[in-house]
Amino acid sequence: MSDGKKYVITYSGVKKLEEELQYLKTTKRKEITEKIKLALSFGDLSENSEYDEAKNDQAFLEGKIAQIENMLKNAVIIDESELKNDIVSVGSKVKVMDYEFDEEVLFSIVGSAEADPMENKISNESPVGSALIGKKVGDVIEVQVPDGVNKYKILDITR
Repeated sequence: MSDGKKYVITYSGVKKLEEELQYLKTTKRKEITEKIKLALSFGDLSENSEYDEAKNDQAFLEGKIAQIENMLKNAVIIDESELKNDIVSVGSKVKVMDYEFDEEVLFSIVGSAEADPMENKISNESPVGSALIGKKVGDVIEVQVPDGVNKYKILDITR
């Protein structure tokens, strides 16, 4: 399943993925194995929806495990201590003025494997993230998003 894509990721992101992989390979696999055993005890597999569901769960789990293993195998780890604070890059925390909502927002620029928009962790591949990469304090960017154009001014860059 090596698609050759390199995944930019921080050290903490690698640790998080490794922990998730460990959980999926141990705890979650055991849970699904137990579900399959229980479903098999119900008898006739041709009309056994519990068995079908458990097998689907197993297939999904194995796909997720393969995906995480691929991400870890192709990870490019960013050493945040070596990054400068004068330009936005993966690992940066960027305080911006969001002109649409007239408020300050703090984005963490992370690799796609770590992105979590609910925590303002945006991917370097997202429209806003890619527009911020390489910019400096004071720069104003306009970003095409699904519902129009958003405008941001970079106020501060930290690690």
